[in-house]
Amino acid sequence: MISVDSFDLKILAALQDDGRLTNQQLADIAGLSASQCSRRRMRLEEDKVISGYHADLASEPLGFGVIAFIHITLATHSPDNAKRFRALVNRVDDIQEAYSLTGDADYLLKAVLRDLRSLSDIVNNVLMPHQSVAHVRSSIVLDRLKETQKLPLKSLR
Repeated sequence: MISVDSFDLKILAALQDDGRLTNQQLADIAGLSASQCSRRRMRLEEDKVISGYHADLASEPLGFGVIAFIHITLATHSPDNAKRFRALVNRVDDIQEAYSLTGDADYLLKAVLRDLRSLSDIVNNVLMPHQSVAHVRSSIVLDRLKETQKLPLKSLR
């Protein structure tokens, strides 16, 4: 774990809100000079605290109307089978997130899809036939109550 001070936290919080801020804008927010802010930002990037910059795209205007969570149970629990399943997940662009779990299911996948036919295709033609998979159960999101990638930086103070 890296040590961050109150200036770093101000910089990180500001960048979580708007990754396009200039060093001068960040400096004004953090109460530093632009050069100090630039050095801190570069250190945070080098230490992988800032892992990248990207644009957040809205799924619905682009025609992605279905979000599904898919629970996967593997056929066998072996390193090779887990490796095959991980390779499958990484090949499927519709899967945005994948987690290894404790509990009833071995994995939880989040998929963003154009429609229900796309969900049917991924379940019936990609996941179910794969040799590593024993059971698939999906849940369709009816309403998104909250969506954020922001870390709770206030808890670090």
